[in-house]
Amino acid sequence: MNGTRNRRELVRERVGNAMALLLLILIGMLAFMGPNGLISWSDNAAKLDGHKERIAALEEERAVLANRVELLDPENADPDLASELARRDLNVVHQDEYVVELDQQP
Repeated sequence: MNGTRNRRELVRERVGNAMALLLLILIGMLAFMGPNGLISWSDNAAKLDGHKERIAALEEERAVLANRVELLDPENADPDLASELARRDLNVVHQDEYVVELDQQP
């Protein structure tokens, strides 16, 4: 019976070692080929650069809009911007101004 126990223990040890080896191989493959692995590192870096460019463009647009909001503050509106918006949105002109329409060529 001692021989059987030793054999069972040996088989269990080998199965455990094989499972551990398979787990290490799987972890190694994921580190190399997974979504955050070495192969996709350059793709992720390119995506990050694209996102940084988009963020910079959005921050610039946000600064322009913040400036426009500041110029349209009801307490202290910029008269030039208010005049420009009224002319554009309401089709309002001064009495001494003329509107000249230009034909747009395709």
